[in-house]
Amino acid sequence: MANEASGQTTLREGCDILILGGGPAGSTAAALLAARGWDVVIVEKERHPRFHIGESLLPLNLPLFDKLGVKDRIEAVAMPKYGAEFISPQHDASITFEFANQWDKAYGLAYQVRRSEFDEILFENCIAKGARALQECRITDVTIGDDGVRAVARDKDGTLREWEARFFVDASGRDTFLANKFGIKQRNRKHNSAAMFGHFVGAKRLPGRDEGNISIFWFDHGWIWFIPLHDGTTSVGAVCTPPYLKSRTTDPTRFFLDTLALSAPLMERLKDAKLTNEVTATGNYSYESERMVGERYILLGDAYAFIDPVFSSGVFLAMNSAFHGAEVVDAWLRDPSLARPLMKEFDRTVRHGISSFSWFIYRMTSPAIRQLFMQPRNVLRTQEALLSLLAGDLFRGTPIYWSLRAFKGIYYVVSLFNLRRCAAAWLRRRRVNRDSMAEGAGGAQA
Repeated sequence: MANEASGQTTLREGCDILILGGGPAGSTAAALLAARGWDVVIVEKERHPRFHIGESLLPLNLPLFDKLGVKDRIEAVAMPKYGAEFISPQHDASITFEFANQWDKAYGLAYQVRRSEFDEILFENCIAKGARALQECRITDVTIGDDGVRAVARDKDGTLREWEARFFVDASGRDTFLANKFGIKQRNRKHNSAAMFGHFVGAKRLPGRDEGNISIFWFDHGWIWFIPLHDGTTSVGAVCTPPYLKSRTTDPTRFFLDTLALSAPLMERLKDAKLTNEVTATGNYSYESERMVGERYILLGDAYAFIDPVFSSGVFLAMNSAFHGAEVVDAWLRDPSLARPLMKEFDRTVRHGISSFSWFIYRMTSPAIRQLFMQPRNVLRTQEALLSLLAGDLFRGTPIYWSLRAFKGIYYVVSLFNLRRCAAAWLRRRRVNRDSMAEGAGGAQA
């Protein structure tokens, strides 16, 4: 229905499910729910293809592509990734972990993708499954009540849109629409980081079959990713402490290049490379929300939480949450009382995935973790279990958790033998996190 009495065009519609965000989480949920016959509207603030960071995927993404019916299209724009290389200046060495050596040997391959291409494939797929899609449309307000969901949005041309829906799916990514609206978003107090990144051409890659592997370079202020893409471009980004980024006194590009120069092994790869775009920076990299599901709403992927991307878990966790979340939404629309157990299971599953990665991420820059990564042993199948974690094999019941607990025990023993170095690193991280949180609180009060 259109209302033009005030000179302002307003379009009013209804639907079963309104989804905010056309990234991996939103597009996946839209495809699954539309395929079940629900009237789904998905709203994206930009227009595909659009730039997005987070190009590295995990092996357990591939079964999800199969279920969505998009595997062939993604393979056409992907760079095969068989493992992850870690480079430590303290050890003056590198080591590559291959996914084929994990607990379940069937998942030995992952992909690197340009997110502009990858996200567009998923978005087009949900449309093909029957979802109604709007692009360059920004939702400005959502009201969730006992009688339904009401949302207001504005198109690029100024047209005002209003929806009445039965259920709202927040897949807004780092915009964290509902978490901001409800005031439930919190910085991750255990891990605080920020990032800057750019794309290069002419970067030196690993030889042969390993060409598409991701490389992780440790350096004094954090770590640096090196992700080869299928078109010859390489994505390079530095994840650092916020105080380090705030120390910048030069322009962003100069500061970024100077930061990369702190890693001699990386500069050997980039000596003939050229930066192709402006450097992008983002702060407050890690956060979480107090809740992720409620009556008539659900938060998927980064709309709920985001953790440091060192293990390339973002897209996988987002899509996996969409698969589980779609079950919750479908059940709620059929009978809210039957959806309660699924809501609890969804909450447990999502938190389990995040916490499984987080223990390792919080300690990624510690001397003990570096030593264990650079001198791996498969005692009690700990290396196989760790590789399963890196592959995303967290939700199929693969019996890796006793071995991961053994790895953690070994970590604490190694930390005791390196007590002085580990304590100094822990105190430094704690001071950085405390200072960053204090700065954030001061900014909020101002």
